[in-house]
Amino acid sequence: MFLRHEDFATVVRGTPLIAIDLIVENAQGEFLLGKRLNRPAQGYWFVPGGRVQKDEPLCTAFERLTDAELGLRLPLSAAGFYGIWQHFYDDNFSGEDFSTHYIVLGFRLQVQENDLHLPDDQHEAYRWLTPAELQISENVHDNSRAYFMPERQAGVPGL
Repeated sequence: MFLRHEDFATVVRGTPLIAIDLIVENAQGEFLLGKRLNRPAQGYWFVPGGRVQKDEPLCTAFERLTDAELGLRLPLSAAGFYGIWQHFYDDNFSGEDFSTHYIVLGFRLQVQENDLHLPDDQHEAYRWLTPAELQISENVHDNSRAYFMPERQAGVPGL
């Protein structure tokens, strides 16, 4: 079920949203980033992911999002839980004057690149970067870069 634009704006103004981010690794140890077409984080390179819908079990949301974001429907058991993160944005989906706050469940998974069918409705381009490349690459959003910070690799959660 999708909310009307004005109803969704009310939700975003008043509450955090729950989302899943997909930290997708290929056989070469590179990670998938898409250049976002939508707000928030429009124009930035970002890991794939999306919102959990009302009354949607996490396993169903994961399958829906892997299908929508990767073109490959995967079960939740295909990924490892990577932590809970908070994402704060000064803007929102509509560009109006209110912020967006996400509570993000990160899941890390390995894929074969040839199995992916990457869509172009939310990202204008995709690329694969190593963690080192990702840290120095321009226009990688800080919220995606945080998944690869040295303190994360040492097991410090994203809170």
